[in-house]
Amino acid sequence: MRYVIAAFGVAGIVVSFSALLAHYGPPVQQIDLLRSESNWNSSYVNQSPYAEVHGVPVAVLGIVGYALLVVSALLRRRALTVYLAGIGLAYELYLTDVEAHILHAWCGFCVSSLILIVLITFLAFGDLIFAGSFASGQ
Repeated sequence: MRYVIAAFGVAGIVVSFSALLAHYGPPVQQIDLLRSESNWNSSYVNQSPYAEVHGVPVAVLGIVGYALLVVSALLRRRALTVYLAGIGLAYELYLTDVEAHILHAWCGFCVSSLILIVLITFLAFGDLIFAGSFASGQ
């Protein structure tokens, strides 16, 4: 299970790095959502004021968070992995709320990251709960 969590974590690092590239990409104009054909605009979301925390891009936080998840999973620190995944999920849900209710635009990188952190969280909880059952042969 730890290798699957680590693989999803590596995928999260790739997604976060791609979001970081969009953050530092060419500046975009604010979109007019009433005239726009789509509410999907990764550059707009990644260059919004919500894309930084005290000057640090959220994508960098994602890279660091996913790296910590990979390391904790590979070191079999099950409780720490669940804790980190929970923090990541909570923050990702906050960012999703910002996209939905404040920016009114969606980022493909953000949605991909949400899916990955949900999967990692469920796998980490499952690993924590069922690890003892399989080890004892029950």
